[in-house]
Amino acid sequence: MAMLTIREEDGAMVVSALRARQNFGRLLSRLKDDGRSVIIEKRGNPMAVLLSVRDYVRLAAPEPEVLRVIGEESERKGTSRLSPRQIDQIIEKTRSHKSRR
Repeated sequence: MAMLTIREEDGAMVVSALRARQNFGRLLSRLKDDGRSVIIEKRGNPMAVLLSVRDYVRLAAPEPEVLRVIGEESERKGTSRLSPRQIDQIIEKTRSHKSRR
């Protein structure tokens, strides 16, 4: 298998279309690990950009400021790691506590 040659250019990762095709799986792994998009060029001309799904969604539908603030607060408090089941249990407990008042 050909070696995946990625160069840095103005802070972006750049790879030729041929290398991208030959090493697509490794390129996807690198994209996931580095968390950065990759510019794919053909004959020295930028042709496409490979993005993570998270980056694509962020570009396609930027989150409103209020959701960003809520997300940051959830990260800070550690509640972002709760499972849906844990969230349901907290809601149930809170509702039962309020109904006793």
